Amino acid sequence: MKELILLRHGESQWNAENRFTGWADVPLSVRGRREAELAGRRLRESGFCCRAACSSLLMRAIHTLNIVLAGLDCAWVPLHKDWRLNEKHYGTLQGRSKSEVAQEAGDEQVQLWRRAYDCAPPPLLAGDERLLEQEKRYAFLPGVPLVQTESLLDTYRRVRACWEEELRPRLYATGALLVVAHGNSLRALVMHLRHLSPAGVEQLEIPTCQPIRLVFDDDMNLQT
Repeated sequence: MKELILLRHGESQWNAENRFTGWADVPLSVRGRREAELAGRRLRESGFCCRAACSSLLMRAIHTLNIVLAGLDCAWVPLHKDWRLNEKHYGTLQGRSKSEVAQEAGDEQVQLWRRAYDCAPPPLLAGDERLLEQEKRYAFLPGVPLVQTESLLDTYRRVRACWEEELRPRLYATGALLVVAHGNSLRALVMHLRHLSPAGVEQLEIPTCQPIRLVFDDDMNLQT
């Protein structure tokens, strides 16, 4: 049997401030670090024996992963960081207060930007410093598009490719894989693994630092 643990990072500083985060590199809050410590203890108490781990390229996921691995006494396991596990890009909403955006655009529109499967926020424009910062961060990696905004569908496509090319082979080879990522990238991965419809994934919530355990048989068929 193969055991996959999916974990959303702990609360970030912008989560605490109710701001859109996306690809912005925001640290964990004090609460977020505590959530990660608790997740590590709970996974250790459950008997999970990690053999490999993956995260996005964003510090809130990386720091969560490091804290959890320390709690599991598994800091030695092989690590892989992949941009395709990053959060959904929120375009021009990135860094803005969710409540202020709701006042401007309306609650219904904000809900579509946040939850709908194929509705992307307004894109960043040429010259936006947020786009330039992103370009520098990922310039050394081959195949990273100059992302300006994303729908969940866009996120799904890159996460599915990451699953097929990186995560699935690592899980098959090691038998126990921990993946620390983000609310929307994990929604996309669960959608793929559980064959959820677009309507079904719109209702899916991924709380911070609450492990999702998926078990596969030796032929990589999902059991639970």
